[in-house]
Amino acid sequence: MDQRIEMANQGKFLDAMVTADGSQRATVALRAPQTLWFNTGTLCNITCVNCYIESSPTNNRLTYMTTAEVTEFLDQIADRAWPVREIGFTGGEPFMNPDICDMARVALRRGYEVLILTNAMRPMMRNGVRAQLSDLIDEFGDKLTLRISLDHWRAAQHDEIRGKGAFAKTIEGMEWLRDKGARMAVAGRALWGESDSEARAGYGAFFAAHHFNVDAQDPGMTILFPEMDEMIEVPEITTACWGILDKSPKDVMCSSSRMVVKRKGADRPTVLACTLLPYADGFDMGATLQEAEKDVALNHPHCAKFCVLGGASCSA
Repeated sequence: MDQRIEMANQGKFLDAMVTADGSQRATVALRAPQTLWFNTGTLCNITCVNCYIESSPTNNRLTYMTTAEVTEFLDQIADRAWPVREIGFTGGEPFMNPDICDMARVALRRGYEVLILTNAMRPMMRNGVRAQLSDLIDEFGDKLTLRISLDHWRAAQHDEIRGKGAFAKTIEGMEWLRDKGARMAVAGRALWGESDSEARAGYGAFFAAHHFNVDAQDPGMTILFPEMDEMIEVPEITTACWGILDKSPKDVMCSSSRMVVKRKGADRPTVLACTLLPYADGFDMGATLQEAEKDVALNHPHCAKFCVLGGASCSA
């Protein structure tokens, strides 16, 4: 486990089956997989404050996924009869990957909904990428969703995280998507002390001012993620917590999704339990979807704060 987590949560998250006080750790079964995620690579055009995956222009710990590799896993979905409805692409910045539009097209042609997470900046706005993306929007319409990382509805707060001028570049990309008729969603951060209603009111006014067809009140279209700071102490989730918190394991993200990544130097991709834990020990599940059908132990601070207590999900 990362030394920072050990310092913030001394003695916790050390045993996959037992918590620090000896209680039985909660686990989550894969009940009905709805989303298969592909990490397209950790390279990104910018470096954000507290990026959970440490994406940057130099981080290639997760290398570019290829269309052939995505196709192999789509075949596995069919072979395993997984009831997947959505294929998600995340990064890094997915539009850094030269295969991104091809990968999306393969999934769309098989009838899946496709979700691409993007900052809508320069990688997406290159002429060649725009031409391919335009074709996808024209052909598949609302089956394709672009979820834009817009950390706040004000430029100053967004740029505080992503760098000076980032907000303006993202708005330029969103305006292009709007004019193309693309289906957009937005992901923000719950970081500045606003209540949920205050943040959604701010996003709503912003969307209206720019004529963006995004519903600020729909948590599937405007997602406000809790901050994932591994330096903050969080409680461990035991089997008793489900009743105490009035929550169910089926509501946690790993009950309905998995993520495929390709590590630098690896011969082939591997399947992870969660989109949020690309580097954490104990969350690699094997090289195939069949191997990834086993239960997941909630043995990480993100499991507690983001998923169980925060009630968040990377899928719509």
